[in-house]
Amino acid sequence: MILEEYLFEKRQLIDSTLERYLPPEHQYPEVIFRAMRYSVLNGGKRLRPVLTLAACEAVGGDCQVALPTACAIEFIHAYSLIHDDLPAMDDDDLRRGKPTNHKVFGEAIAILAGDALQALAFETIAETKGVEAKILVEVVRKIASAAGVGGMVVGQVADVISEGKQIDIDALEFIHKHKTGALIEASVVVGGLLGGGSAEQVNALSLYGSKVGLAFQIADDILDVEGEEAKLGKRTGGDMQKQKLTYPSVFGLSESKNLAQKAVEEAINSLAAFDERADPLRLLAHFIVDRES
Repeated sequence: MILEEYLFEKRQLIDSTLERYLPPEHQYPEVIFRAMRYSVLNGGKRLRPVLTLAACEAVGGDCQVALPTACAIEFIHAYSLIHDDLPAMDDDDLRRGKPTNHKVFGEAIAILAGDALQALAFETIAETKGVEAKILVEVVRKIASAAGVGGMVVGQVADVISEGKQIDIDALEFIHKHKTGALIEASVVVGGLLGGGSAEQVNALSLYGSKVGLAFQIADDILDVEGEEAKLGKRTGGDMQKQKLTYPSVFGLSESKNLAQKAVEEAINSLAAFDERADPLRLLAHFIVDRES
């Protein structure tokens, strides 16, 4: 399997479906719909929704069934980026090489666009067809937890209150596990649920997701140190400037890279019981640490 071809195919499918679920710009008040579309359709790797589709296929499911939820996860990711970029949070001017949402539409509209995307995510999940109600309820519960106090929100809070302070490794791992890792893990797990995976398969996918989520965040920390701004589409060095505790600041670049590779190996090992249908997940684990953006 050639990963580039797989990613191209899945991204095209995801992008066309995101376009379909997003409200058109011509509705009143137009500015909120333009702001929502601006951030969602502003490029991106679509890693989380791709992981959802790949996990669904890994257990023998039809990725079309998981497509609404995959798009919902991208809406949640987009909303989190809009809010992260706000002056009260990371105060970033660029995202994916373009001005951040609040720079284009103002802070009030940016906040509301993020709120609207979060609500739209759960409305989109409700579009799922051919899945038992109890499975869909579990999908909603898993995603809501990963986006809220079981994941992103508490991770972001811990990150905010730790800036400029000396925190220990446990606190660093808490931030990474919740702020970034929880939604990545949820993306994989819900794909397995929607694909009809067994309890054993879903548990294995959960372990895969947690390890991939860790590898992703370590790679992000590394890119903030040695990545190219032109490829990243945003400024680098922000973590050091804000005195954030990161893997490179604690372990150094070399050991951080080793830890990321170890997490990838553990992720792939968790898929030992899966057949070749899980190959995209295996390749994606390597992609996550080898990426340049």
